[in-house]
Amino acid sequence: MSSETDRAAAQQRRRLTVAVKDALRDLNIQLALLNRRFGGRVELRDVDWTCLDLINRQGPLSPTALARRTGLHPATLTGVLDRLQKGGWIVRERDPEASDRRAVTLRAVRERNSELFQVFSGMNRRMDELLERYSETELEVIADFLRQTGTAGSDSASELGS
Repeated sequence: MSSETDRAAAQQRRRLTVAVKDALRDLNIQLALLNRRFGGRVELRDVDWTCLDLINRQGPLSPTALARRTGLHPATLTGVLDRLQKGGWIVRERDPEASDRRAVTLRAVRERNSELFQVFSGMNRRMDELLERYSETELEVIADFLRQTGTAGSDSASELGS
């Protein structure tokens, strides 16, 4: 009986694991579609938005640090940064501490963020409504799962980039 119970439990675990992975794939698709439509509204390509979000969240950054985080080739990154600067989303500031006078730091123009928040307001509102359903303990588990999933994705991207 124990062997049959163990087998049933293992099958249930596999079904749940597949369900979580399928849900993550569905989420990835929906977020990609959301980001594409969002980008169309604020005239940012997907890669531009990714770079801008990293600069906003982790900046100021050097172009080298941003290239490492995104895995973009320097020539590609230069084009992205040119578009972001032309659009008024970032500034390139000379780094007075650097020994190389050409060194720059990328800084987001935070005054523009209200435009981003406005476009994402529907999603933010829906997320707030969704998260209200969960206890603090459940939110801690969800946040931990998402952080660990992000780390797995980052590690996998690094592995593929090698």
